[in-house]
Amino acid sequence: MNDRKSKSPFGDLGVSVAIQNLNLKYQQKLVLRDLNWTINRGENWILGGISGTGKTSLAKIIAGQQSALGDIKVSFAINSILPPEILFVESWYQFKNLEGVANFYYQQRYTSQQAKDTLTVHAELVNYGKEKGLHFDQIEPILEALNFSSFASSQLIELSSGEHKKLQLVKALWLKPQLLIIDQPYTGLDASSRKNLNILLDEVSAQGVQLILICNDTELPNSINHFAEIKDGQLIEVDSLELATDTQKHEREIPDFLKESPVYSSQSIVKMVDVNISYGEKQVLKNINWEVKAGEKWLLQGHNGSGKSTLLSLINGDHPQSYANELYLFGNRRGSGESIWDIKQHIGLISPEFHWYFDATSTVWQSIASGFYDTVGLFQQLPYSKSAQVDELVEYFGLTASKNELLSTLPLGKQRLVLLARTIIKNPELLILDEPCQGLDQQQTQHFNQLIDELCGNGMTLIYVGHFESQLPTCIEKRILLEKGEVKVVENILESV
Repeated sequence: MNDRKSKSPFGDLGVSVAIQNLNLKYQQKLVLRDLNWTINRGENWILGGISGTGKTSLAKIIAGQQSALGDIKVSFAINSILPPEILFVESWYQFKNLEGVANFYYQQRYTSQQAKDTLTVHAELVNYGKEKGLHFDQIEPILEALNFSSFASSQLIELSSGEHKKLQLVKALWLKPQLLIIDQPYTGLDASSRKNLNILLDEVSAQGVQLILICNDTELPNSINHFAEIKDGQLIEVDSLELATDTQKHEREIPDFLKESPVYSSQSIVKMVDVNISYGEKQVLKNINWEVKAGEKWLLQGHNGSGKSTLLSLINGDHPQSYANELYLFGNRRGSGESIWDIKQHIGLISPEFHWYFDATSTVWQSIASGFYDTVGLFQQLPYSKSAQVDELVEYFGLTASKNELLSTLPLGKQRLVLLARTIIKNPELLILDEPCQGLDQQQTQHFNQLIDELCGNGMTLIYVGHFESQLPTCIEKRILLEKGEVKVVENILESV
């Protein structure tokens, strides 16, 4: 049973929202159907359930960012010192360069020119504070709690997905709007940051901020007192212990071409010898020594900002400083004549950042097929054998009904499944999965990790980045832990359990 507080101490100053007969149709499909929802003053909600049910769309409608048919009435507290605003924090943050352009390419975050293209974190926060009339001395406790103070001089384009999430959260907690809606608040955050975020959310709730969090997480702020899901287009209040997940079992057999072992070009997949990476005076990686051998399954962990994304960019051939280090990939020293595409043909990659920059105008089928050529869109005709493999994966992931739809039109969870299919289409020697289950619900996460266990049982090499210990493939054997750019731990997980 839900034993949480039923009202905030500032409930009489809170926001009330009345939604009646809300309807939303998307591409001829009715997503929200005569939806009704009453949010009373002092109520803090979790909106959970399976991907694709319209949770994000509903949040955008409440925040006035998306139109729909129906009645929405928002009553702000007149006597509150908090701004009468509804702030919607999206799952992903879309930043722009100094010229107002947002169309960056994936490798651009690692080049030396980006410093001239985007604002620093400090400049971004200064601009936001001026725009909203906020006092800068109030932000430092938030930065410290989320371990974000050290990123003041970092360029926006240099930030990882978890760091961008923190920047959004810092702004929201600094503003303290009367109604704060956060889509996937814990995405990309390490365990310490998740815990501190809950404390901060409870603090602002006690000051009168009402919360709507879109997530299926179990470790939540104490101030949450109502739970709901969207089912068949309508909102249903549920008990906190019974948030729905997709209970349908996935019984399709893995395609035959993914049951075969990868053809290895070398028994040494990755070898780093005293690798160092710096941006100006800021050293991101310090004296990294690490070897990944064929068939090994590694877990890569570390707090946000520990250097994980930079380490992976070296392996994937995206980082220009790899030439200045002693780095061996698939048996060859980096810089011995191989191109970035020679490296990528051995690798299957998925990461939040790659998802950001992927061509959202490709169809589902084209997106998966592009994995054969490591492109962000399909620019050539596939031979019959490869087309058949795409069809097999489309069927396996349950995407047949969506195969001709644009990737950008799918819910985030399904977009991620499409990119997962793209990642494994060529049965690569090395699978790099950087927070692969961001945006997926519990059932989808479990299914994906079962798939990885099955794939890696046939000899594929794996580097898996994940913060949640309970949401990892069981095949993982070894762990490397980074701390402030240095290797803190290298261990055999099976022996340490």
